[in-house]
Amino acid sequence: MSEVSRVTKSDLAELHVLVEKYRAFYKQVENDKTFSFLEQRIANDEAVAFIARVDGNAVGFTLLYPTFSTVSLSSIWLLNDLYVDESARGQGIATELMEVAESEAKKAGATRVFLRTANDNLPAQALYEGRNWVRDEVFRRYDLVF
Repeated sequence: MSEVSRVTKSDLAELHVLVEKYRAFYKQVENDKTFSFLEQRIANDEAVAFIARVDGNAVGFTLLYPTFSTVSLSSIWLLNDLYVDESARGQGIATELMEVAESEAKKAGATRVFLRTANDNLPAQALYEGRNWVRDEVFRRYDLVF
């Protein structure tokens, strides 16, 4: 079992290390802008982040972005990132992070939380589906990358 808390400025160095590992999982090279990016999101209340620790060591995080839905006329949250260090996997930490994220979104008045994951990330898909998340079969996703 881990201790999950909301990220504050004092957690940024630990979060930074985990985010770079997460980015490497998605085949992104380390970037000197990462720390600044995270610092700005937290300082400007543009993101809600949670960090999981085991025996005082940061082992996982989730990063969410509150936004809005015109269709539902409500607040919704994007669960953009979820990561648990390889050394801590299989201990239920991802589930704990999901529980906190879902609870905080609901407490903040969000009507839903949404996410997307890689087609081949089967462990993540099993986690989400095991928590009663429903895969969208109606809407097709499009991206415009600059």
